[in-house]
Amino acid sequence: MAVLVFLSACSLPLPDKPTRPEPYDLGPPLALASSTTASGPALALDAIEATQAIDGTAVVYRLMYSGDGQQPRPYAQARWTMSPPQLVTQRLREGLAATRPVVDVGMGLAPVELRARLDEFAQIFSAPGVSEGVVRLRLTLIAPAAQSTRLLGQHTIVVRKPAPSADAAGGVSALRAATDEAVKQAVAWVQSVPAPAPR
Repeated sequence: MAVLVFLSACSLPLPDKPTRPEPYDLGPPLALASSTTASGPALALDAIEATQAIDGTAVVYRLMYSGDGQQPRPYAQARWTMSPPQLVTQRLREGLAATRPVVDVGMGLAPVELRARLDEFAQIFSAPGVSEGVVRLRLTLIAPAAQSTRLLGQHTIVVRKPAPSADAAGGVSALRAATDEAVKQAVAWVQSVPAPAPR
């Protein structure tokens, strides 16, 4: 009897290995025309802050048509390789570096400092099967000084790009496109702000 139980147990199928979430990033660096000479003063870029809902590695979506659009939902089988704030910081640094020297905050090498907050970075479903990638970025440009910090300008960028499919891959594709457009707009805005007069 023991042998029969053992043989029947051996014939049972083994459980499937748990599938690992697919990793995603924002793809190759953003192609921006670079200048051989700096077109503006050096800029210090701080790490982008974000709301708790998008500060992890989950690929987030929202079902606006179901009445609970305020609830962010993570895809089970999709993950960012870094958190969205880190990915967007990297993308923004690449974009800005094409037009001017970019350094880290606290080095004392730049008369201008850019701070940013990522308020939305999600795939938004307006109906079943219909979605878009939405990126909302708040920018604050300051002139840091030992005596007093001057506010040079504030700007909010909101970009929406349609998702090619109603799944994680479609959401990632739309968020890549929206991020690239948001970075282009951010670079253009920073360039449009007059450089602070030396004190």
